[in-house]
Amino acid sequence: MDVQAMLFLFLGGLGVFLFGIKYMSDGLQKTAGEKLRKILEAATNSSVRGIFAGMLVTMLLQTSTGSTVMIIGLVNAGLLSFRRAIPMLLGANLGTTATAFMISFKIGDYALPILFAGMILIFFFNKKRINNIGQVIFGFGMIFLGLNTMSEGLYPFRDVPAFVDMMATLGQNPLLGVLAGTGFTMLIQSSTGAIGVLQTMAVDGLVTLEQALPILFGDNIGTTITAVLASIGATVAAKRAAMIHVIFNVTGTIMFLIILPIVQAVVVWMSANFGGDIAREIAYAHGLFNSVNVLLQFPLIGLYAILATKVIRGEDDIIQHGPQYLNPALIQQPTFALEKARQEVVHMGTLAKENVVHSTNMLLKNDAKEGERTIRKEEIINDLNHEIVDYLTKIGVRSLNQQQSSMNSLLMHNVTDIERVGDHCENLMELSEYSIAHKINFSEEGTKELEHMISVTSEAFGQALEALEKQDLEAAMKVLELEGQIDYLEKEGRKSHVQRMNAGICSGASGMVFLDMLSNLERIGDHASNIAEGVIQMNREEYDPASGGME
Repeated sequence: MDVQAMLFLFLGGLGVFLFGIKYMSDGLQKTAGEKLRKILEAATNSSVRGIFAGMLVTMLLQTSTGSTVMIIGLVNAGLLSFRRAIPMLLGANLGTTATAFMISFKIGDYALPILFAGMILIFFFNKKRINNIGQVIFGFGMIFLGLNTMSEGLYPFRDVPAFVDMMATLGQNPLLGVLAGTGFTMLIQSSTGAIGVLQTMAVDGLVTLEQALPILFGDNIGTTITAVLASIGATVAAKRAAMIHVIFNVTGTIMFLIILPIVQAVVVWMSANFGGDIAREIAYAHGLFNSVNVLLQFPLIGLYAILATKVIRGEDDIIQHGPQYLNPALIQQPTFALEKARQEVVHMGTLAKENVVHSTNMLLKNDAKEGERTIRKEEIINDLNHEIVDYLTKIGVRSLNQQQSSMNSLLMHNVTDIERVGDHCENLMELSEYSIAHKINFSEEGTKELEHMISVTSEAFGQALEALEKQDLEAAMKVLELEGQIDYLEKEGRKSHVQRMNAGICSGASGMVFLDMLSNLERIGDHASNIAEGVIQMNREEYDPASGGME
């Protein structure tokens, strides 16, 4: 076999292998994506739980790259503090050991039947969930088909003098081995892939265990590059999390290089007692590296957090997920329970108000990160919607007086209005996204009109929340006044746009986005008005003896 054919087999096998990991990961996220997200979020209460959550998600996704990016994404969105992300990043490293052990078994002999089983589920069933499971199985088969193909291409390299000399040089200098492993993992952006290639090379006799260990340790450094890339342009907290991920793996590699002969001896002992070829020995080494690393560095999490805070300065902006005020124990006391519900509705409304800014800033400041913040907060708003409605429903089945019943009904309507505001913010984000993707620019006059309407709309919604929170009639009346301004600005904006269109200043594409943004802002104003009118009506009932309220 000539060098070209060997190279083509290796590259083709690597491509199938990496695509299999990605395809299986996508299938798993479709099958249990929401569950994975909730596992990550639930793990914030305990460092030990965080390690297990990070490990579990990585084992499911079959890639620490994917789970690391998910964790950094949660930190960047403000849903997870970087301190609580640290154990999850440690767990992500542990999770990669499962893949190394799977590769060390002879599952590759069954790659084609696995692919066939996945194909059956994808093409012969109509249920989406079964199709997604089929995608997982098909991707799993592709992983091992890719490994087999790589092995076929790599095996003849054992007789190529230049390659043998290069590996011998790496074996004599562990630091070069670490650099080689780091560089290769950075190149293919997958430690799972790099370790799979290393195991294949070892089975084909291209590297010895002594040569493979430093390369393996380098793979663990290379995988941190993904976290670094994910944190570029991200929040301060995300940068800190990525920095700690790098410190953790670099420190572990240094420790293991110092005791390299001992590590090799332990791995050989494990192989002699528990069985396995050199691929299994690499899996043992990988498991040993990550488990010992976690045990030794787990007590240093606090120290790492302090170090990252000192090196990367700035505010750690965290968004609390889930209800902040609802207390199920108070449901039997409707007056107190309704007050807690009102506080939660205001909290939900505050997130929606922030999304008005995020979704429009995405366009005005050409900042894609604002779109990510909009999506994350919209997820929280939707969750709060369900939680608050469920809470109010449980209050509603109890015996309520007229005033309590009116408040319960008002809060139900408020939740609906705020949830709709969140939807309009999502529309604004999508319009901003479309404008950025298609390089749509507004005229200077159009931009000023839009900025003014955003400002008035944001003020109106803020006043509505204040009216609800404090039962402030003056704030509620201010909302009605501002809502009139919003209606006027929308009409004038449409007229001005038509004039600019006729003058050739604005294009049809920019006009479509501009008018849709005005429309969504006007609808947000309507929902702010609904909240304010509810407060006004509630106050009238409260002080009107004829309504059964207070005298």
